[in-house]
Amino acid sequence: MGMPEICASSTTPFQAKTDITESIALMEASLAHILNAEGEKLQKIVACERNSAVILEANSSVESMVCAITRLEEVLSEVLELTVDDKHHGRG
Repeated sequence: MGMPEICASSTTPFQAKTDITESIALMEASLAHILNAEGEKLQKIVACERNSAVILEANSSVESMVCAITRLEEVLSEVLELTVDDKHHGRG
């Protein structure tokens, strides 16, 4: 198995920017769903669980997920900023 061949693309810079922006929007929607699910999980545990250790463990799990999503949001923000910055990608 050799190295893959990368062929020149006929995609315009404008289309590439549009594709990247759409991809970021889809990732943002996915992250919103994950955050919503984490919130629902925590609400259910708090409503049903009486053991404070279990609640604290669940809270820690949700907190870890929120931190990970925050880091991803920062990366997505940087990618979007670079994508729409005409100084780096030219116009068109």
